[in-house]
Amino acid sequence: MKLGDLGEDRLLNELLPRLSPGKAVVAGPRDDCAVVETHDRGKLLVLKTDSVVEGVHFLRGTNALDVGWKAMMRPLSDFAATSAVPQFALITLMLSGKTDVAWVKQLYQGLRTAADRFRVRIVGGDTSSTPGAIAISASVIGFVERDRWVSRGGGKPGDDLFVTGRLGGAWKRKHLRFIPRLMESRWLTKNFSIHAMMDLSDGLGTDLPRLARASKVGFKIEAENLPLSRGAKINDAISKGEDYELLFAVPRRENKRLQKKWSRKFPKLPLTHIGSLTSQSARSLSAAADNPQLKGGYVHFQQPS
Repeated sequence: MKLGDLGEDRLLNELLPRLSPGKAVVAGPRDDCAVVETHDRGKLLVLKTDSVVEGVHFLRGTNALDVGWKAMMRPLSDFAATSAVPQFALITLMLSGKTDVAWVKQLYQGLRTAADRFRVRIVGGDTSSTPGAIAISASVIGFVERDRWVSRGGGKPGDDLFVTGRLGGAWKRKHLRFIPRLMESRWLTKNFSIHAMMDLSDGLGTDLPRLARASKVGFKIEAENLPLSRGAKINDAISKGEDYELLFAVPRRENKRLQKKWSRKFPKLPLTHIGSLTSQSARSLSAAADNPQLKGGYVHFQQPS
């Protein structure tokens, strides 16, 4: 069997049971970030690593500033999903000897600009030569208060599902210049009981089932209510991926208060109620006018259908 036959999630199912995280691990490989205990009883240590690869996350000839920005912002989007505060970063570069030095300098400028936006300090890393595609890996460390940590696994039947921003528009350069919803997630956990949260990097059709599996619940969404980017269709919002918006579950009793306060705090950023979590056996999608199906989003190692 090849990786293309297996796909990312099934590969992880093969690998992760062999790990022994230990008692200090609060959240492990199946969540957006690793979360571990520290000597500080009020805070948890948060760690995340992510990468961008030429030909997968960006095309040859892409502006190096944009590549650096994206490489730094991808793990920060996972910090947003955890409601964590990033502090330090390590950068690993894998480059061909034929790569222009000027391009690499611009790449690092993009990394620094993105890090500075959220007061993250790049403190080291590694460089390696490769005969293949360019790859950049960013590892971030930070913290989250014990009472504000959010995982994928806390959703409950009856919770309302919300998404920030608009979906399906990554193909219009959004995937290169997005801004992680760190400020928004911190505000959410300060003011509301957020049961579960994750960032939409692989598409709603892949990420929502992941949240549901982690929470051991089902889900029902109203596809006709999905907030679409200009020019996008419902299937784009479900399957295209790289929106880097927040998907989260909140108790139904907080629905109206949340929407009212959100519109005052973030008047330029849409917040949309897209459905709810249900008992584990119930999993459906309401039919929109063109009867879309909940097709999966991006899956590593597999060719998109």
